[in-house]
Amino acid sequence: MNAFQRVFTVWRRNMDVYRVTWKVNFIPPLLEPMFYLLAFGAGLGGFVKTIPYRGGEVGYTSFIAPGMVGISVMFSSFFECTYGSYIRMYYQKTFDAIIATPLNLEDVILGEIIWGATKSFISVAIMCGVIRAFGYMSFPDLLVLPFVAFLAGLFFASLGMCYTSICPSIDAFNYPIFLFITPMSLFGGTYFPVDHLPAWAKPVAQFMPLYHLTWVTRSIAFGHWDAGVWIRLAGFALTVVPLMWCAVRLMKRRLIL
Repeated sequence: MNAFQRVFTVWRRNMDVYRVTWKVNFIPPLLEPMFYLLAFGAGLGGFVKTIPYRGGEVGYTSFIAPGMVGISVMFSSFFECTYGSYIRMYYQKTFDAIIATPLNLEDVILGEIIWGATKSFISVAIMCGVIRAFGYMSFPDLLVLPFVAFLAGLFFASLGMCYTSICPSIDAFNYPIFLFITPMSLFGGTYFPVDHLPAWAKPVAQFMPLYHLTWVTRSIAFGHWDAGVWIRLAGFALTVVPLMWCAVRLMKRRLIL
């Protein structure tokens, strides 16, 4: 088998497991946007009618809907390549079983990362259907978001795998979640414009990867295909390769050297 076939074999193994447990994996991305849209739309949206956006104003629920897409991308891929990969590596010994075949560790890690991005693709595809059913976002721009989710999912999955390679125990995943993931989900421009943050906090928020992903998803949702979208997408694409290389190298150091 060539390299692509070997990586695809690892990806297909995870997909086969997903197909068996699809009910558990399908329900969260289906219900989560419903809860958020109802809570923010019927609750907070009753107090915050509009949000300033690109020199105009948009409805608050319309503003946060693309932000929810960005959060789903980050959560799906990062958690899959932290908790999911760690369980397969340490508890289920799946990595050991795969490496005992003609496949090597590089194939396993790359397959895991691509699977994490696939989880983002699936989650966002489901979420977009729900959000559209509520009357937010429109075609054909809506169809692009799952593919954006896959690209950004590679980024966050690679980050997750890098941390998994140095994580001493499953409890230690609390550190990146509370120090990295949670702050980004709150201050990455998902629920309110970053421009309203204090002067010292604004550049910090703009440094967060989720800020740029949310910027892209929101721009696409409102039909703004400007240079900023392509620059940010190119930025994700250019950083994915070195991150994947680091993930493979660090995992080899942990499991082989």
